[in-house]
Amino acid sequence: MLIVANVVVGLVALLHVYFLVLEMFLWDKPFGLKTFGNTAEKAAASKVLAMNQGLYNGFLAAGLVWGLVSGAYGVKVFFLACVLVAGVFGGLTASRKILWVQALPALIALGLLLA
Repeated sequence: MLIVANVVVGLVALLHVYFLVLEMFLWDKPFGLKTFGNTAEKAAASKVLAMNQGLYNGFLAAGLVWGLVSGAYGVKVFFLACVLVAGVFGGLTASRKILWVQALPALIALGLLLA
């Protein structure tokens, strides 16, 4: 079960690297505009905020990778809990889609770790 849990934790980490790339580098590019449903004007006005958000997603990914590399159970649980809380908050305040793409994978990984 630990192997399956670690694979899912790794997938959550990869998702957050993907979010980092989207928010830091592709926010105002055609793919980023389409992904987030933004206009070029809205993306330009919010680019710095998106880059900051992307950086935070990178820290979440780094924490999960740290937990995987070190084998530290508590580190994985902590960072998955952070991802889960951020996903629920984002799902309630920004877009329900965040519940599915961020919170649910974290919840599954956390459930597998705690099982």
